[in-house]
Amino acid sequence: MINRKKCIAMLLAGGQGSRLAPLTNDTAKPVVPFGARYRIIDFPLANCVNSGIDTVGVLTQYQPLELNDYLGIGSPWDLDLRYGGLHVLPPYQAAKGSDWFKGTANAIYQNIRFIKQYNPEYVLILSGDHIYKMDYSIMLEEHIKNKADCTLAVIDVPLEDASRFGIMFTDKDGRVTEFEEKPKHPKSTQASMGVYIFSTDALIRYLEEDEADPDSQNDFGHNIIPKMLADNCRLFTYLFTGYWRDVGTLNSYWASNMDALGDMPTLWLNDPDWRIYYRHSFNHPQYMGEHADVTHSICGDGNEIDGKIEKSVIFNNIIVEEGAEIKDSIIISGCTIKKGAKIEYAILDGGVTVEEGAVIGGPAEGGTLAVIGRDVHIGKGAVVKPGESVTEDREGV
Repeated sequence: MINRKKCIAMLLAGGQGSRLAPLTNDTAKPVVPFGARYRIIDFPLANCVNSGIDTVGVLTQYQPLELNDYLGIGSPWDLDLRYGGLHVLPPYQAAKGSDWFKGTANAIYQNIRFIKQYNPEYVLILSGDHIYKMDYSIMLEEHIKNKADCTLAVIDVPLEDASRFGIMFTDKDGRVTEFEEKPKHPKSTQASMGVYIFSTDALIRYLEEDEADPDSQNDFGHNIIPKMLADNCRLFTYLFTGYWRDVGTLNSYWASNMDALGDMPTLWLNDPDWRIYYRHSFNHPQYMGEHADVTHSICGDGNEIDGKIEKSVIFNNIIVEEGAEIKDSIIISGCTIKKGAKIEYAILDGGVTVEEGAVIGGPAEGGTLAVIGRDVHIGKGAVVKPGESVTEDREGV
């Protein structure tokens, strides 16, 4: 008899991420590059592996091709197992018809058979678009100790940001007494991280009840959690005090990348005790020319750098020619920055070419991000002003 899994993970990775456009115009948000060599989805996957969870269902939907190709059979995360491992779970045609995932709860409901296949005691439900390092096994211990039906990871946020999140109210023992989804006037600062642990029987019961309700939005925050709370289920919070950021906007994405810079970064990507696993690109070694001047930056592999780079995140296979200057920026793989070009407080998606003397963006202090879409050509001497989002070639002068 095959052993029962104690806990499996269901990772929601189907979001469109429209607020990250143009980075998400042609790809799913969880596979957007991050931190010079990773993808956003590497962080929850690494958390699972480092927490001892070896069965992960990844639920995909929007623009899944690049995500599916990146995940493969899970080898980079040691999830290429005969029993368990990584499984990509797209929407599918069923006997009663087919449908896109209608909400987070419906996405899990459509994959109840996958859950039952492993007969786990507990199910961990995650979002694939947050940057953080978290040991889920500690949260699971709290869930078991409290004999909880559901445990929700929360983080303390500033009151002015609380209306962007699901907000929890708890008693002195951490049991949830009230929940509000994105309240206009929040009364608490305990914000849901979108990380849940359910006891499996409770999860399946409430998913099936929710699916049978024609008026439901089929969403955990709007429907499942409030219904469980109304039924007096045992809901508890788990307060997470480490680094966590929702990279749902271009500004938060830029800021989180910048958090990885410096001598004492708030986001430490090189922690030997908590490795972030990723699919290697197998590029040639990086080359630094005699005019290269790189400070407070992180760079990937395969680059040829002969210009000046300051406080920036540089991905793979990027050429920065002599006299080019990059500051406070994110340059994604395959870009070419030619002589005399200046880039400041900007994000360049992959494959962008910036010709000689072109200027993109402006000072970060008090400024707005300039963003260049994938494979765009910025002509010689062209100017892209702060705050512009460019998705078509810009002619030179």
